[in-house]
Amino acid sequence: MSAANSLMSEDQFLCSICLDVFTDPVTTPCGHNFCKHCITEHWNISDQYLCPMCKKVFKTKPELYVNTLFSEMVAQFRQLAQQEVSSSSSEQQVSKPGEVPCDVCTGTKLKALKSCLVCLVSYCETHLEPHLTVSGLKRHQLIGTVLDHKAHDVVPLREEYDGKKAELRKTEAEIQQMIQKRRLKIEEIKQSVRLSKENADREIAEGVQVFTSLKESVERGLDELIKTIEEKQKTTEQQTEDFIKELEQEISELMKKSTEVEQLSRSEDHLHFLQSFSPLKDVPTTKDWTEVSVPPASYEGTVVRAVAQLEETLSEEMKKLIEAELKRVQQYAVDVSLDPDTAHPKLILSDDGKEVNHSDVRKTLPDNPERFSSCVSVLGKQSFSSGRFYFEVQVKGKTEWDFGVARESISRKGKIALGPKNGYWTIWLRNGNEYRALNDLVVGLFLKSQPQKVGVFVDYEEGLVSFYDVEAAALIYSFTGCSFTEKLFPYFNPGLNDDGKNSTPLIISCQSH
Repeated sequence: MSAANSLMSEDQFLCSICLDVFTDPVTTPCGHNFCKHCITEHWNISDQYLCPMCKKVFKTKPELYVNTLFSEMVAQFRQLAQQEVSSSSSEQQVSKPGEVPCDVCTGTKLKALKSCLVCLVSYCETHLEPHLTVSGLKRHQLIGTVLDHKAHDVVPLREEYDGKKAELRKTEAEIQQMIQKRRLKIEEIKQSVRLSKENADREIAEGVQVFTSLKESVERGLDELIKTIEEKQKTTEQQTEDFIKELEQEISELMKKSTEVEQLSRSEDHLHFLQSFSPLKDVPTTKDWTEVSVPPASYEGTVVRAVAQLEETLSEEMKKLIEAELKRVQQYAVDVSLDPDTAHPKLILSDDGKEVNHSDVRKTLPDNPERFSSCVSVLGKQSFSSGRFYFEVQVKGKTEWDFGVARESISRKGKIALGPKNGYWTIWLRNGNEYRALNDLVVGLFLKSQPQKVGVFVDYEEGLVSFYDVEAAALIYSFTGCSFTEKLFPYFNPGLNDDGKNSTPLIISCQSH
């Protein structure tokens, strides 16, 4: 539009509402020009009469004026623009590489003159005509192509449209995938809650069963205790009644004899007295009651024996519970092997990484940061930062050991103090029969039997580390309320060789199920 532009720039003839060349331009009282239809519609949908250009507010709907001079200039601009488009018709060229082609042309693609930001299509002169003559299309915003973007990399509008649409489809696919993942996570969480509910229901059912059984045992033990005491008291009372009855019988016979003696002693008949004297002179033969007694019934030990019986019943129930619990935690068994990069130089590890024992010979090994330098310890290769896991360690024949789990950031150099505050959750054996739990305060463990195989169970989220005597199905010790914030590793220390007394290795015996 060189001719039009020589008179005035195109921007001066664009309505600020529709961004197209003015159609029936009118002027507001504040002096700004708009298409008559545009400003009328703008005020119809607005709650106040405001100039879109200067924002001046009118109390009443302003009267619109036709600026004759401006209208003529717009008409002249339109005519010159149309002439320029017409004059270029003979100069239409086939689109060259780097030029924007017409998206509507079929066959040979002509060079586009304008691109429509509403239709997202580029047009050659011929196919641009409707946008210049049809009233509905005249409102669309057109932009130049190559001439307006000489410094830009230019691509056909349709090509760019298709490319961006493909990007949107990819974005949509990614969003849908993210949605699907989150839906799956919701189902996973719901399933976790369902499993938790099932576990809770099972625990409640087992608890009700056990405590009902204990309650019945207590009630039964109490009934038996009362019955035993009452029967003992009844036996004592019966024995007392028999003694009293026998004594009263003897008293009756003695009183009868006493009466006869008294009567004879008052007799004045010498002959009768002498005749009766011999039968009455002797005291009747009776039982010697000197050593006879009825001591109060003794109930010492009766209650103690009843409680001992109850304790035995409780122990049996506890054993059943621990057996069931042990079976459940064994479902979380993992395959643990020893990490040679962490092993103290005097430790001997088996080729399969399942056994470790202490040797008096120190191997020459690199002193890497992961390796224990003073304590004869070693970590497992596997680490755990969530969920539950379980493994077993054979300790048969050993007189000293300690093991459990440790966090990744533990100190591995120099002297080590075991305990949760230092990142260790372990138990140990010393002197063949002294068991301890290495809590922040050392806890003595008094076990009914020496474990031959110890199970270690960890519930990361619950903050629980439990040790079990596998063969006796007994709980040895539990660390509860732990706060785990980093990776946990199985930890092992077979103890010193002690001149062969403790040469038996620790053996990781549990494989994953």
